[in-house]
Amino acid sequence: MRLAKVLTAAAAVSLVATPALAQAAPSVERIGASQSEDSELAGGSGIIIAVLAAAAVIAAIVIAVDGGDDEPVSP
Repeated sequence: MRLAKVLTAAAAVSLVATPALAQAAPSVERIGASQSEDSELAGGSGIIIAVLAAAAVIAAIVIAVDGGDDEPVSP
């Protein structure tokens, strides 16, 4: 019981301290790299994600509608 209270207190302290520690971190100035050529992909990754989502939906439908034999094996 005592260990559970100690772990709960440690978790609470870490949740409270994390935003303060993140805010106190020094800021770093980021400089982007120059890009000499445009991307040759017409639709970017959006098309790939859409195709993968459609494949997942079709696979889910095939698995759900599987017309397998649902008879019990035992007599």
